[in-house]
Amino acid sequence: MSGHGDPIPMMSQRGPALTGEAHVPGDKSISHRSLILGALSVGETVIEGLLEGQDVLDTAKAMRAFGAEVTDHGEGRWSVHGVGVGGFAEPAGVIDCGNSGTGVRLIMGAMATTPITVTFTGDASLCTRPMGRVTDPLALFGAKAEGREGGRLPMTITGVRDPMPVRYTVPVPSAQVKSAVLLAGLNAPGKTVVIEKEATRDHTERMLVGFGAEITVEETEDGRVITLTGQPELKPQHIVVPRDPSSAAFPVCAALIAEGSDVLVPNIGLNPTRAGLFETLREMGADLTYENPREEGGEPVADLRARFSPDMKGIEVPPARAASMIDEYPVLSVVAAFAEGPTVMRGVRELRVKESDRIDAMAQGLRAAGVEVEEGEDWWIVHGLGHGKVPGGATVESRLDHRIAMSFLVMGLATNAPMRVDDGGPIATSFPVFEPLMTGLGADVRRA
Repeated sequence: MSGHGDPIPMMSQRGPALTGEAHVPGDKSISHRSLILGALSVGETVIEGLLEGQDVLDTAKAMRAFGAEVTDHGEGRWSVHGVGVGGFAEPAGVIDCGNSGTGVRLIMGAMATTPITVTFTGDASLCTRPMGRVTDPLALFGAKAEGREGGRLPMTITGVRDPMPVRYTVPVPSAQVKSAVLLAGLNAPGKTVVIEKEATRDHTERMLVGFGAEITVEETEDGRVITLTGQPELKPQHIVVPRDPSSAAFPVCAALIAEGSDVLVPNIGLNPTRAGLFETLREMGADLTYENPREEGGEPVADLRARFSPDMKGIEVPPARAASMIDEYPVLSVVAAFAEGPTVMRGVRELRVKESDRIDAMAQGLRAAGVEVEEGEDWWIVHGLGHGKVPGGATVESRLDHRIAMSFLVMGLATNAPMRVDDGGPIATSFPVFEPLMTGLGADVRRA
């Protein structure tokens, strides 16, 4: 699959039970951060299990443009010879981050406190997404940003020669914003402080510790206070990337709704700031178990076993859990359609500004498939019909959004009539082996 180019129409329909092991790709969040922090280190960082989706490959290309030596040794093994904190060179050309909001926002942070000028762009989807949430705090360091109306790409950022440390409260839960500020703080003197009222995925903090940065995290009445001491010399690391829980969500959810299924998804990262979906599914009555729990590279890991669960019930998902599963709400809404009764999802405004407006995209597609959906600015309710009662038979717009495309292809494995998506091409940005992985389990997923 190609994340860029001509549309790839796809369809899915009921077939035999899904069985076997689903070996999903490496974690996308950790893959991006491994490349960026490796580039900011002095020496050679080795990465095993890197996700080789287009989003991460675009970040690797960007690190080369900033002067790091990035080498693909094959089979997910990469090395990064870094240039050190503050060592980024000014790229000769435009930095194209493709479809990746994570990539562009983290790289903006990483270069904002170095005196270079960089122009960023992306694909049609990324160029609609607001960057002000990142450029506003970067301006506090002294960086300057000039982009299209509404703070959109293409955008040129001029880094600051003598940055000041910043104390910043993240206004809306966002790991991307938090991480951009922390990466900018690496090359600022003194202490940069980030306060988040709701905890978001903490891979950046964990990995900064591993690379030798001085960073503390304190839980206070004001929220989670993260303090970073600037201008460290980061030490290169050997990183083994755990499998991506956001990618695991698709074979797991498919097994829960496809009759007779029993699927094992090995080596899944279960960082508590990322595992909200699995907790929610279990509360709905899903037959989902953790086998062989362990710790790898400072991250909790387990093998997930998902079995067909025809008696799931709709629930109200706690809003405080939203940050730990923000990318999984689309596929959760598919599972909710096969549960009995309403599933209520609140506190999810962030979904409006992802690769697409994911609330609207899922609501429109679910309605076309015969499912009642209510929605507001930061909430939505899916009225589940129960197993065997979801009509399907719709063709859905993926809106250049990989998670929308995969969610509706999962849905078609249990609807009464096949489901189609207009373009499965964007799936390659995060899950390039989605199609062969699903068909290997027995799913009838194909190009239409």
